[in-house]
Amino acid sequence: MEEPTVKEEDIIHNQTSTKEMYDAEKPRCLLSHPADSPHNLSVGCDPKLPLGCFTCGGKTTVRRQDYLHFHCTTCDVKFHEGCQTRPRRITHPYHLQHPLTLFYRNPETGIISNIIPYSSPYESDTSDPESNSSGEGKSELVDIIPSKSDIIFDKCTWCGKDFKGDVWFYRCLICGFCLDLSCALTLPPLTIANPKSHHHSLLFLPRPLLVPCDACGLVNALEPSYACFQCNYMIHQNCIDLPRVIKITRHHHRLSFTPFGPPLISLCRVCYKEVDIKYGQYSCQHEDCSYVAHSKCATHKNVWDGTELEWETEESDENEDIAPFKVVGEDLIKHFCHKHHLRLKKHDGFREAEKQCRACVFPIVSHQFYHCKICDYSLHEVCAGLPRKLDHALHKHRLVLDPSPLHDYRNMHCSTCSRAFTGFRYKCSEKICQDRTNLNIDVSCILVPEYFTHKSHEHPVVISTSYSDTDEILCNACQGTCWQPHIKCTKCDFAMCYTCATIPNEVHYKFDEHPLTLCHGESTGAK
Repeated sequence: MEEPTVKEEDIIHNQTSTKEMYDAEKPRCLLSHPADSPHNLSVGCDPKLPLGCFTCGGKTTVRRQDYLHFHCTTCDVKFHEGCQTRPRRITHPYHLQHPLTLFYRNPETGIISNIIPYSSPYESDTSDPESNSSGEGKSELVDIIPSKSDIIFDKCTWCGKDFKGDVWFYRCLICGFCLDLSCALTLPPLTIANPKSHHHSLLFLPRPLLVPCDACGLVNALEPSYACFQCNYMIHQNCIDLPRVIKITRHHHRLSFTPFGPPLISLCRVCYKEVDIKYGQYSCQHEDCSYVAHSKCATHKNVWDGTELEWETEESDENEDIAPFKVVGEDLIKHFCHKHHLRLKKHDGFREAEKQCRACVFPIVSHQFYHCKICDYSLHEVCAGLPRKLDHALHKHRLVLDPSPLHDYRNMHCSTCSRAFTGFRYKCSEKICQDRTNLNIDVSCILVPEYFTHKSHEHPVVISTSYSDTDEILCNACQGTCWQPHIKCTKCDFAMCYTCATIPNEVHYKFDEHPLTLCHGESTGAK
């Protein structure tokens, strides 16, 4: 079979971008000693490595995208792309008693070896017409060549996750311990001398922590953990540097971390689950304020903005003017969004039927509303009272009310319920966040309380923003997936997306003299 050829125009773009990427990151040779100056690797392109890849031993690659390799001129060794980050043998904190060796497991045969059949850390592309299907050019296995292991290597010993597809992993040749590559890349220090969260040094615990962490109260076997044996103190690595003082938009005071709580039954004001007083939590230190939250709930990326305030002076917001209007007479106001005065008037069902609130863009059916006689500008009484600045559970930064008309119709969709709207909207006050997310929240979503009872469910529900990107939460109303903030039950698995949660309970139809009421699956009694 003819040797695979490389066309420069086919790979020049990929090679250039890869070269730029690795020049920036400056990958170092695995043979260079950490105490010495690193041996930087240069990028090459060749389907054959005569001396073989230093990590996997492979000499030939089949797929064109695998031709890129790295070369250390100091040590005169070469690595496939991907292999330059994988030493052949390691000593890992998760298994200090024995060294670990890099292996490959074929999912079809179950055979494990030091290299894969096509001598590259990627599966051969069978659809490539130049693929070497005859078996010629395949590299010989190096070092240890077990035929079939008595031990089934189908999951990582540390995290317990199954190996899927063609898998590289590290295994111990003595006891069968194995690590997938993601766990192998985690290298926690063995000792933390001056931890932020404890007054003694902490020692790495080379076993998954199967008891609750003293800082967050959760059991997470995947996280590296540390222990103080003097105090019988166990903590996750990610909980060691929990901030001492934070501010979240769900509460108007700062919250301080405490290692345990008072002997009172309290609910976390983020998830509304019970807080165990034996473990760390965040609480408000103001008198007569019992606000408390779980450590992980309060510091979730969608709840806390990441700013620690331990050494920052707390400034009062009492003097900040956030009122949307000023009273200029009896039932007369000057609203910041309109140039004329607005008067509070009673609703006339027939003559006011066509009026629409400029803030929420819903018809005006309330008993009273604000109205401008000069230009027929109207606002619901509730919408007129929306503050100019607002801390809300839907976002981790302060929100600012923007009543200006939309000029870019690409931004006319609410970031929470995804509906198109043309009324008032709240935007993030942080410019960096606004440039990145282009957050726009309409009035209907802002008016949803943080904690309330929805007419479609028997238990209280709460706004939920502390969800994982991998969670698949189904809306109980539309059966769709809740990809954005949603409301969820505090006692069961009930959840509802904002699109369904903000459907009005009552609407008025122009061809019906009576209001139409939203039904939640119950019988209406109609025949």
